[in-house]
Amino acid sequence: MIKKLDARGDREIAPNEANVVRRIFRDFAAGIGPRAIARTLNDESIPGPNGKLWIDTTIRGHVQRGTGIINNELYVGRLVWNRLRYIKDPSTGKRVSRLNPESEWIITEVPELRIVDDALWQAVRERQAKIAAQYVNVISAVRASAANRMNGMRRPKSLFSGMVFCGVCGGTYSLREKDRYACSNRIANRSCHNKATILRPPTLRSACWPASSTS
Repeated sequence: MIKKLDARGDREIAPNEANVVRRIFRDFAAGIGPRAIARTLNDESIPGPNGKLWIDTTIRGHVQRGTGIINNELYVGRLVWNRLRYIKDPSTGKRVSRLNPESEWIITEVPELRIVDDALWQAVRERQAKIAAQYVNVISAVRASAANRMNGMRRPKSLFSGMVFCGVCGGTYSLREKDRYACSNRIANRSCHNKATILRPPTLRSACWPASSTS
């Protein structure tokens, strides 16, 4: 990591901490998750930022906000100011951060503070993009599944849809016209010879149409 030396913002590289940062980048690029990385660092008694234990959010942070170890542009020699602003949430009274427009960011190149090379930085960005794409796919699948369930819960078009069956082929009866029901298989592909129809709404006496149905 990079230590701040004084109130003016002067910094220098701490070699041991810089090695930990590079290790985190390599592990994440290799496919190890932030939670597993944090657990391993804690198991090895490697102190986290400010001497605290490592947690997954310390490592993954937030891409757009530039938080978290793997999103800190200072590690590639780029110091970004004014990325965030802090306001008080009136509902909770707590101080919360908001992302400023990128046009308001103040970026200073500090190549002497770089500790991660471009190839490793880009490898992490590529893995983040894959994770984001997988997340979008999962969300889309969940939404599609929910929509399908809702479709299955829709009311039938008529009172006895799916409840009355043909006495010849066993297929369901459906509306043929606005006021008559007929065998679905006969309507669809003529695979049933039952020509019997009934007025809507029918009087249901059994699972099959009554013998008195009109033809």
